[in-house]
Amino acid sequence: MRIEVVMPKMGESIQEGKILKWLKKPGDKIERDEILLEISTDKVDTEVPAPNAGVITELLAQENDTVEVGKIIAVIETEVGAAVVAAPAPAPVAAPAPAPVVAAPAPAPVVAAPAPVAAPAPVAAPAPVSGGTSIDVVMPKMGESIQEGKILKWLKKPGDKIERDEILLEISTDKVDTEVPSPNAGIVAELFAAENDVVEVGKIIARIATGASAAAAPAPAPTPVAAPAPAPVAPPAAPAYSNGAAAPAPAPAPVIVGGTAEIPRSTGKRFYSPLVRSIAEAEKVMLEELEAITGTGLEGRVTKNDLLGYIELRKSGKAPAPVAAPAPAAVPAPAPAPVSAPAPVAASAPAPVVVSSPAVYGDNDEVIPMDRMRQLISDHMVRSKLTSPHVTSVAEADVTGIVKLRDKVKAAFEKREGFKLTFTPFFAKAALDGIKAYPMVNVSVDGKNIIRHKRLNLSFATALDDGNLIVPVIKNADALNVTGLGRAVFDLSTRARTKKLAPDDVQGGTFTITNVGSFGSLFGTPVINQPQTAIMGIGAIQKRPVVREIDGQDVIVIRQMVYLSLTYDHRVIDGALATQCLAAICKSLEKMNEQTIDL
Repeated sequence: MRIEVVMPKMGESIQEGKILKWLKKPGDKIERDEILLEISTDKVDTEVPAPNAGVITELLAQENDTVEVGKIIAVIETEVGAAVVAAPAPAPVAAPAPAPVVAAPAPAPVVAAPAPVAAPAPVAAPAPVSGGTSIDVVMPKMGESIQEGKILKWLKKPGDKIERDEILLEISTDKVDTEVPSPNAGIVAELFAAENDVVEVGKIIARIATGASAAAAPAPAPTPVAAPAPAPVAPPAAPAYSNGAAAPAPAPAPVIVGGTAEIPRSTGKRFYSPLVRSIAEAEKVMLEELEAITGTGLEGRVTKNDLLGYIELRKSGKAPAPVAAPAPAAVPAPAPAPVSAPAPVAASAPAPVVVSSPAVYGDNDEVIPMDRMRQLISDHMVRSKLTSPHVTSVAEADVTGIVKLRDKVKAAFEKREGFKLTFTPFFAKAALDGIKAYPMVNVSVDGKNIIRHKRLNLSFATALDDGNLIVPVIKNADALNVTGLGRAVFDLSTRARTKKLAPDDVQGGTFTITNVGSFGSLFGTPVINQPQTAIMGIGAIQKRPVVREIDGQDVIVIRQMVYLSLTYDHRVIDGALATQCLAAICKSLEKMNEQTIDL
């Protein structure tokens, strides 16, 4: 079967992508989800995995070519068709490329390939494809670490006409809910997944008939299109990470304590693909273990099969040294559990180290399943705690000047700007001032390296109407004044609550602020937003009696006070640095008043 790989849509406003590097050439075999090429857009550089296993027959664009979204860039023959392609040498494979598949293939084998596609009368849907052009719509990759998306709603059904960039469906990922536009005008021929299905990135979710095939599509659409729909929906129910290899899904992997849980994009000269990182995180494979695996991919990369093979060895107790390497794994006290199990194999001891007791509930308790976002938040918080040794420092700031300034100008500000002036932009400005004074707080960790970010991209936690949280990012926030920060906060928070954030809006943050005082909390100790290394908590602003010296005398006065907390990663930020930064933030806040801030 012929599978067309199209240039994926990497964001709502993205219309094209540049091909950086092909990792496969015509004639090469490729596995499903194995990386086929690397692309670049104005939002992000990323990898494009193969939607199916098979043989590469054509590459329809060159490296450094800029290709429109939805345009075919490669062709893969799956197992059935691959045998036909393999019989002729690679030369015949290239021959059909210039011509429209009907005229060029003089050799009989290529002509024979379309026959099986059209032959099965029950399927009927591919028939229009052979009469013209069809465009496959794939589940888009909405961020560097995103491996799947959930289909929330189809806005078109088979047989409907659709214009280019008209919205075809709505999807949800762990980063953002967004709409997916049609890459081409035509007629919706097939839908390969149902609403609420979770589909892997790169997998075909719909097919649009264009040109001659669009004219042919309306007639067969009602009957045949409905028939094939159930068949393609079945594959997504396969094991979530193995893509056909049933081994990794059933049994939980051992938990290794003392290693690095956060898998970076690269360490030194070794690169880890999003798929490998996703599997490693799901199976609790530490970074130290990954680094010890011999990679069989390009330039020694660890492939999916390399990692799955290692996981199998680890489960059987036959894994090489890396499993036992993190010495602390054998030290933890919860030894009673493994004692009852066969003790001879040292590698099996870490498995029960992290054991959660099942919840106990009865008839008077209500069981509420976590929604998808809450599950992902849960995983992210646990991973952060396992990755970073959290320390929190707390300081107090006098923000009387800010309160008076806001009270004085808020009515005029709202009339001029169209939104209310909150305290958030003032705290954002102070945080940026403190970090500019102490830039080593604006860092992240990559293995044994500290990455100091020259740009200051400020993330801020936003509560959603459903009770969940999302963290939009203000890019180059240090270039903005209080008013500019207010506009950015209003824009991003409004789009967050209306589910209109783009993938780029929630990526690239280097420091986070969160307002734990908005509901009355005096202060909190927030969890670090990985891969960042610090987060500031803003408490409630309250009038409190404080001691001030006036004319050499200590007097008690009423001031507007606030507690600020700075939680930091003690691997790279020590107490002295964190406390100095926090003091600089408080100093910046206390300097803000009617004379120093122009709104």
